[in-house]
Amino acid sequence: MEQFVRDRITQLRLAKGISEYQMSYDLGHSRGYVYNISSGKSLPSMSEFFSICDYFGITPSEFFDTKSRNPVLMAKAIEELKSLNDSDMLLALTLLNRLNQESP
Repeated sequence: MEQFVRDRITQLRLAKGISEYQMSYDLGHSRGYVYNISSGKSLPSMSEFFSICDYFGITPSEFFDTKSRNPVLMAKAIEELKSLNDSDMLLALTLLNRLNQESP
């Protein structure tokens, strides 16, 4: 589980296109904070874990969802879908179904 947390933070950080230093700074820590997590020297506390999830704009559940390659994009898509009316929601679902059928 510890390795998963480290790898997932790295995956999310790279998907966001930010450095370990920048993420450490954004979270209010010393420059080596995220490096220490990624390298296995430490793990975030529970409160820091929640801050990291907030930083990426995802829920803890989405953090641990291994089926979602990019939970940040998924969360953004879901937020957009929530604002659609029923007719547009059905249209979006139809498009998603068609795209999934065309996928290898």
